[in-house]
Amino acid sequence: MPHADTLDIVHHDDTRTRFKDVRYQLHRNGIRIWSAEGEHAITDVLMTQAYRRRSADR
Repeated sequence: MPHADTLDIVHHDDTRTRFKDVRYQLHRNGIRIWSAEGEHAITDVLMTQAYRRRSADR
């Protein structure tokens, strides 16, 4: 399961949702996200952008 430091979701109505420090799974019907706040299932996904900062020693 991928991990993202920042995960941005653009919805079909052009609104955006941002999550910090999450694990996620993309599905045909949307995205499932696990964060410190709990589990989220979002189905109105137009686009996602995931960012992961890596330390310089890797």
